[in-house]
Amino acid sequence: MIKLVLFDIDGTLIHTNAAGIKAFAKAFTMQYGLNGADKLSFAGRTDTGLVREFFRKHNIEPTKEHFREFFDCYVHWLDHMLVESKGDILPGVRQLIYELERQPQPPLIGLLTGNIRLGAEIKLRYFNLWEFFKTGAFADDHESRNEIAAIAKERGARLLKKKLRDEEVLVIGDTPLDIECGRVIGAKILAVATGQTSVKDLETHQPHKAVLNLEKVTAKEILSL
Repeated sequence: MIKLVLFDIDGTLIHTNAAGIKAFAKAFTMQYGLNGADKLSFAGRTDTGLVREFFRKHNIEPTKEHFREFFDCYVHWLDHMLVESKGDILPGVRQLIYELERQPQPPLIGLLTGNIRLGAEIKLRYFNLWEFFKTGAFADDHESRNEIAAIAKERGARLLKKKLRDEEVLVIGDTPLDIECGRVIGAKILAVATGQTSVKDLETHQPHKAVLNLEKVTAKEILSL
């Protein structure tokens, strides 16, 4: 039985009509007078990894101070872009979370995301989802999504006060990189085609299950994967 369920955010829980990308672009322009967000591939990536790539392309030293300045500007604009972009919660998300919470032995629900923590909180608070998630790991914790997955699993285990077997963890995400990081920690993997990747293409990466959206599964189904 699954004890810990870890959700990706963008393309899995919500779509923001590219509010995060727009906030990245605004921060690049405001801080450095540069464009270039449109040349970065965001799907499944970490915020810190994306900024490091941008710094490298533009010969900006990747110091802690430069990262801090960038992300301070980014989160300032993220609020504005969320309102302007008018995104939404993806199909089946609320119902699945409610079902998970109402199981006889409900799993711990957390986040496994490439967003920095404050960015994740801003996005999910905007859609009234933040309070559902009791643990998680973020791009502040590590630049590598695979390492973020390991941290999320360990934090979940500490809250549950038990060592989690691999098969007791479920990762839910919308990209091949979500599938990869779930596999790295030995988790069960539910891939959902609400991002930029089709069910057919997700299936080529061999998740335990792939669905069109989260309306197509029940809590009981995913907890018994």
